[in-house]
Amino acid sequence: MERAQLLDEYIDVYMKSLKYLDSFVSEPAMKYKLSFEQYLIMHDIAQQSNVTLARIADKRGVTRSAISRQIKVLLKLDYIYQQRDETDHRRQFLRLTPRGQQIEAILAKVAVKRFGGWLDIFGEDRAMDLLEFIREFSNAANLENKSQTL
Repeated sequence: MERAQLLDEYIDVYMKSLKYLDSFVSEPAMKYKLSFEQYLIMHDIAQQSNVTLARIADKRGVTRSAISRQIKVLLKLDYIYQQRDETDHRRQFLRLTPRGQQIEAILAKVAVKRFGGWLDIFGEDRAMDLLEFIREFSNAANLENKSQTL
């Protein structure tokens, strides 16, 4: 197979798999007026204590303003609230409201169930191999990006 044809095949698989991965959680999340990114923010808040806007932006590798836009929606929907840090009043922690906790738990359960279906089909070993390949690919792509910007 020629490299150009192989590239086209990779792009095709990439586009189809991303559409599926996006609908993986975003479809159930739409019921609660949430995007996939907004659910991920809620999931981070549920999984960690003392989460800040800056920490989420750093973790995702995006700007703070991008996360801020998502947080504004979550605040408006009353799924999260901000709590001022008692030791540093400039910092605000993100917390789930009781309704936010309930919705995040429902969506997390759906995601685990759907992912479990994949594991039933492909097996854990194959899933781990794929995860390792994606990590290696991501690391190589990030290194290439950094070397091109220097």
